[in-house]
Amino acid sequence: MNKKINLLIIILLSLAFTTGFTKISTKPQTVYRVYLKGKSLGLIKSQKSLEEYIDKKQEEIKKKYDVNKVYVPSELDIVKETTYDTNIKSNKEIYNEIKDISPFTISGYSIKLKGEDTKDVNGKTIKGKNQTIYVLDKNIFTESIERTVKSFIPKEEYEEYEKDIQKDIQTTGKIIENIYIQNKITIKKSNIPVDKKIYQTVEELSKYLLFGTTEDQAKYQISDGDTIQDIAFNNKISTEEFLIANPTLQDENSLLSPGQVVTLGILKPQFSVVEVDHVVKDIESNYPTETIEDSSKCNNVSEVTQAGVKGLNRVTQKVQKINGETVNTVGVDKEVLKESVKEIVVKGTKNCGGGNSYGSGAWSNTGPRPSNGYFGWPASCSSVSSGFGYRWGVLHDGTDIAGCGYGSAIYAAAEGKVVQSGYKYDNGQFVTIQHPNGYYSMYAHMCNGCRYVSVGQYVQKGQVIGGMGRTGAATGVHLHFSIWTGFPYRGGRALNAMQFY
Repeated sequence: MNKKINLLIIILLSLAFTTGFTKISTKPQTVYRVYLKGKSLGLIKSQKSLEEYIDKKQEEIKKKYDVNKVYVPSELDIVKETTYDTNIKSNKEIYNEIKDISPFTISGYSIKLKGEDTKDVNGKTIKGKNQTIYVLDKNIFTESIERTVKSFIPKEEYEEYEKDIQKDIQTTGKIIENIYIQNKITIKKSNIPVDKKIYQTVEELSKYLLFGTTEDQAKYQISDGDTIQDIAFNNKISTEEFLIANPTLQDENSLLSPGQVVTLGILKPQFSVVEVDHVVKDIESNYPTETIEDSSKCNNVSEVTQAGVKGLNRVTQKVQKINGETVNTVGVDKEVLKESVKEIVVKGTKNCGGGNSYGSGAWSNTGPRPSNGYFGWPASCSSVSSGFGYRWGVLHDGTDIAGCGYGSAIYAAAEGKVVQSGYKYDNGQFVTIQHPNGYYSMYAHMCNGCRYVSVGQYVQKGQVIGGMGRTGAATGVHLHFSIWTGFPYRGGRALNAMQFY
């Protein structure tokens, strides 16, 4: 009898030790185990009652976001369990354990925006930044997207495209063929943790999608004599960016009033709006220049014996823009309306005691300072796809000329000495020419095998020095043409090439 009592005591003690003195029921019951970040917080009687308790306690969240219901944290798991354990916690106990550790959630939408890879100045890939945007109402996102897209496309053109009422091109003109967002976007209904940034209005989200921040943008008060072009350039933004940030102004010639306050925000779009246009326009073609050397004339003599005449072509192009900026222009068709006439220049090569003589190999860094008309047009067409100025806070130091066609001729803008002829990641195949008085011209993105001059060579104005291409950091066939005072990227200063024409 004593042995049986002792054995029973040992069994009970063993059971108490292994269960931590947990209350044991004589029959199993169905309850719910609560886990937070994978760690068990204990058992509760009802999942529904815990959810209702949390919802009732979070009136502040309901008021802040104007919602009717608050849900458990996303890191909380509630699992149904059948057990003999009778150690049940109250809803209040569980609530107090989680309220300061993991945020509660509300119903909404999570939108994932896939970032796009880019490259730095050395050609190294910079991984695109993926991000998630949270909204309570899906319409807030769709309306913000549409508002942002419209920022980069003139209102009337966008509406005609959207309603499919664009007029057919009779002679010249433009038709928008497609508008789309390049980034991959996925929208999913989900419970959003309230510690995340949740956009509640179209205005706030539109501002973020356009500027990359919801902070207030810099302001500027207009003074007498201010122009949109000057204000934009002095604040390192393009006129297009300025107009997007100030939608009440129609174009760069809009009148400004002293005391008027404008926005100077630098755009940082969170996605890429692609616009594909079908364009037909009449473009002047540059005339070639032929230089004839005359040994009977002094080397400081240069005279035009036949004036050049520009031609005119009707060109059909496919133009691709990203966030309002032209990134690719492809010529589809060209109709010659008027042939160009070449210019013939007779240049003396006889050494008469001074001046420059490219023909004889002598050259000095002196001569007339460049002025209006000094430089000639460097391409066979005159279509400017992107001008000199700031883009997204970074100076675009040249003029992009596109639409001439792959391999089309690139001309020396003025006579001078070739000081660079090579390849760089950003410029691709390029040539730099030194002109008198410390001026330089640079020609970038030539096609492979299309550099026709070498370092040390002397060239004449209008001489073919290369062919147009898309090497380096170029998204389409074009010439990046720039003029500098001082050596490019070695202390020199870029100038607006258009001021010399």
